[in-house]
Amino acid sequence: MVNIVSWDEFSKQAEELYLSDPSKARFTMKFREADAAVVLKMTDDAKCLKYLGTTSRDVKRAEKFCSLIMKHMAS
Repeated sequence: MVNIVSWDEFSKQAEELYLSDPSKARFTMKFREADAAVVLKMTDDAKCLKYLGTTSRDVKRAEKFCSLIMKHMAS
């Protein structure tokens, strides 16, 4: 599992991971209320990318990223 600190790096690598093989890629988004953090994870069982965001800006970015992935899934 690769923990990525930079949002730009995570979003770029996660999108590339999804586009490389959409049938195997999985995306999860979890909100941890105890420490007010959002955890995003993209995996294809061979590679796993994880991002931990702790600000409201990160939550908004996560929503936009989720919408982007959903657009890829629909097309």
